Amino acid sequence: MPAGNMTELKDDCFAMGADLMPYEEALNILNERINPVVDIESVALRSALNRIAAEDILAKRNVPPHDNAAVDGYAVFFDDLNQDQETRLPVTGRIAAGHPLDRAVRRGEALRVFTGAPIPPTPDGPDTIFFQEDCERIGDTVTLKPGIKKGANRRSAGEDITAGRVIIENGCRLRAQEIGLAASVGCMALPVRRRLKAAVFSTGDEVRDPAEEAPAGCIFDTNRYTIMGLLEGLDVSVTDLGILPDSRKAIREALQNATQDHDLLITSGGASQGEEDHIAAAVEELGALHFWRLAIKPGRPIALGQVGGTAFVGLPGNPVAVMVTFMQIARPMILKLAGCSKTKPLKYRVRANFDHKKKRGRREWLRAKLVHGDDGVLGAIKYHTDGAGILSSMAFADGLIELPEDQGPFDQGTMVDFIPFNEVT
Repeated sequence: MPAGNMTELKDDCFAMGADLMPYEEALNILNERINPVVDIESVALRSALNRIAAEDILAKRNVPPHDNAAVDGYAVFFDDLNQDQETRLPVTGRIAAGHPLDRAVRRGEALRVFTGAPIPPTPDGPDTIFFQEDCERIGDTVTLKPGIKKGANRRSAGEDITAGRVIIENGCRLRAQEIGLAASVGCMALPVRRRLKAAVFSTGDEVRDPAEEAPAGCIFDTNRYTIMGLLEGLDVSVTDLGILPDSRKAIREALQNATQDHDLLITSGGASQGEEDHIAAAVEELGALHFWRLAIKPGRPIALGQVGGTAFVGLPGNPVAVMVTFMQIARPMILKLAGCSKTKPLKYRVRANFDHKKKRGRREWLRAKLVHGDDGVLGAIKYHTDGAGILSSMAFADGLIELPEDQGPFDQGTMVDFIPFNEVT
């Protein structure tokens, strides 16, 4: 593990019993046992997108910093207005954004103002602003219609943010809106977690990189590229270690070397305990490996462990199972290692436009595309086959339908939970 990490994984933090475990219980265990393993650094605001905030960020000033006009128009004192008929007032000043009035405001006058213009605070400043479209100006006199409410079109200092308020919470993944909030209070740099560093590799004498030829009996390596894409979507720094041969010595050396400057090692397939599956043996020689038998579909036992103090994840071999188990199990674990506080995706209720036979007692995810019904209700259609090796089904889908353990067979029209891919990538 890289030098200077804040927190190393506890020994056997991935250890668990051998019984088949419910999905939510597995997530709760991971959440309780895993802490961030990366340091804090300061980055320029322009470079902070998708990073994870390492501290609560407090507002250093109000936003807006002063009372201001919400529209182009005329600012007046409400008590100067005739509530039953038109009011005529002299226009005695002009305030534009960035150009405060250089004198005190007097009762009985109107000020020409523009959107964002600083308005002197009440009671010394005008409290009501008319849209220019609702006014008639002739020369230096403006005619104002009755019926406006006191305080209309006037924004108060601190209406959006008050000084001292937490605007970004520790553990927040910084989106464009959080970057904008930081800029609005004058932050030019933010404390964030260092990017998690992951090493990804495949194994197998039959596996070939797409850049190579694939002779008879060989397959192209799809999982490694899929995993790297999913990791980079989480803003993880990825090292591609390529394809390792079916050699315990080569795999052991690659794993050991990767721990020197990575926080996470991840692979797919080959981590079972078969004669040609050397990953499991290599990990156990260097640290610890635990097979999590989860009541889920698609998927099979997932290998979680440690090589020294570096986390290891061994995903299943089938490409759909790789993606689904990454999204639903590896992703929350990786985000927690990286310092993120929000790891659960949002779910949306949609109507299933299909019948489905499901066994109770396990959590199941179906690949589905969203469609609008004639009645306007959002529905989902699932891919025509459920095979864990059909990667094209993931390209077809907009997300995953999640069926809980107590869900049994159901008919078309049943409301189900839908997780869009943008919630888990």
